[in-house]
Amino acid sequence: MPIYEFECPKCSLNVTKLCRLGTDGSQIECPRCLEMGLERKLSRFASPGIGGGDACGTCSRLLAAAAT
Repeated sequence: MPIYEFECPKCSLNVTKLCRLGTDGSQIECPRCLEMGLERKLSRFASPGIGGGDACGTCSRLLAAAAT
């Protein structure tokens, strides 16, 4: 199950929840003001590179091949 970020439209609290894939937040209650219907935010994610690099696995391989 993915972790989604939500924002309460009433009090602007940001909430992180482990939810089923595709959850839109309409059935989630704000823990601060108890408002139903949080808005899902667009989240960034990180992918560890191969060998501790900054790039994703595919990019790390391409960068390594270009360096040789």
